[in-house]
Amino acid sequence: MTGPPAASPRAADALTLGRRLRHARAARGLTLDQLGKAVGVTPSLLSLVENGRREPRLALLRDLADALGVTVPDLLDDEPPTRRAALEIALDRAQQTPVFAQLGLPTVRPGRSLPLPVLEQLVGLHGELARRATEAVATPEEARRVNTQLRLERQARDNHLPELEALAEDMARRAGYTSGALTHRAVSRMAEQLGLEIRHVDDLPHSTRTVTDLANGRIYLPPASTPGGHGLRSLALQAIAHRVLGHQRPTSYEDFLRQRLEITYFASCCLMPQSAAVAFLDERKRAKDLAIEDFRDAFGVTHEAAAQRFTSLATHHLGIRVHFLRIGDDGAIFRAYANDGLVLPTDVTGAIEGQMVCRRWAVRRALARRDQATESYQYTDTPAGTFWCSTQTGWATTGKVALAVGVPFASAKWFRGRDTTTRRRSTCPDEACCRRPPADAAARWADASWPSARIHQQVFSALPTGAFPGVDATEVYAFLDRHAAPEDPTDA
Repeated sequence: MTGPPAASPRAADALTLGRRLRHARAARGLTLDQLGKAVGVTPSLLSLVENGRREPRLALLRDLADALGVTVPDLLDDEPPTRRAALEIALDRAQQTPVFAQLGLPTVRPGRSLPLPVLEQLVGLHGELARRATEAVATPEEARRVNTQLRLERQARDNHLPELEALAEDMARRAGYTSGALTHRAVSRMAEQLGLEIRHVDDLPHSTRTVTDLANGRIYLPPASTPGGHGLRSLALQAIAHRVLGHQRPTSYEDFLRQRLEITYFASCCLMPQSAAVAFLDERKRAKDLAIEDFRDAFGVTHEAAAQRFTSLATHHLGIRVHFLRIGDDGAIFRAYANDGLVLPTDVTGAIEGQMVCRRWAVRRALARRDQATESYQYTDTPAGTFWCSTQTGWATTGKVALAVGVPFASAKWFRGRDTTTRRRSTCPDEACCRRPPADAAARWADASWPSARIHQQVFSALPTGAFPGVDATEVYAFLDRHAAPEDPTDA
């Protein structure tokens, strides 16, 4: 690194910076107290800096460099000063990973009193632990990696995509939307704006949700068998979104999943247009009566659609950070989002799908409730803070599900249900919280039981391939041939 730093030391790795500072101090024979007096700060602050737990301001960094007879670029160099320092940094980082946190073991401080052979052995063991964890999830690695990347992108943007918001609202307004729920007729008009006609058929290929015939200008949907058919509006809008957003055939799993994210977001914006949705939510916030069930009913959508739409508006427009969880009846995450500090369970790659949530979290406890018709509320104390949650249970094709929307304790004041007295404590990811059986039960049953595990066949499946991942092209093209034929005018 040459020349003066362009910005604050935040760009440098805090652990490496701390070790270089400690190395330079030791080389000068100074104690923390002596160096602290020289630069006008407490020894405890310097200790935090040296251990990578505090990043010094640029002015302090300059004072430290002067006191130690080195340059600022010397301290900001991204290479550890010694091999031991590199090992100490590696151990610190390893003890901050989800894999280590799940073990519930105490951390080892890599101080000078720790013998070098012990330090080397610990770093080697952590490396092997990480390798085995990575190897265990290697089969669906690409899909999980991309899905994790997209989730982190959404989190960085507070799950708000203004360009899609504006586009969806404009199309809905031009189709006649004014307020409340978006009608099926308005959705048809939106299709007509693109020269498309919506048709309902009962022979859609089993691998598709919709099929768009670009040659004849038709969007094929499942039969409108359910009165109202609210889900069909979303399917039609997602098919429309592909055309509006100019999507091309996906060439990778990243293309495929990014397109899916964009079309579901676009459909959500159409069903709950930003201006009307924000006006509704802002009024309820002023009344301190925010409730997902009211938001759902006001726009005639599913509870899950309302909950996810809330996450895209709450932070940007209401100043409320939020999390959302959908889990199955086994407690495994199907979909989740958080920008409020809640620590979601992850695997070694950072993926959340299929991870088990704590048995003490509100979304998991709601699965056992007898009253399934109304929302339930709970405060949960976690290592990351206290969170309030509103949870609704329901059923999907895969079985029972639970949907939760939650916020940090300080934001609960805006929501209905904030006066609940239900409160639980979770120490997850420490497995001693809820994933390890009681010692007496383990002693009684460990050698006296033999459960037969259910196997999930999808873990053996290859990633979908083809022009459209997961779609049976032969079946789709046969379907299009049937419906592209001229209609018999005598056919009733």
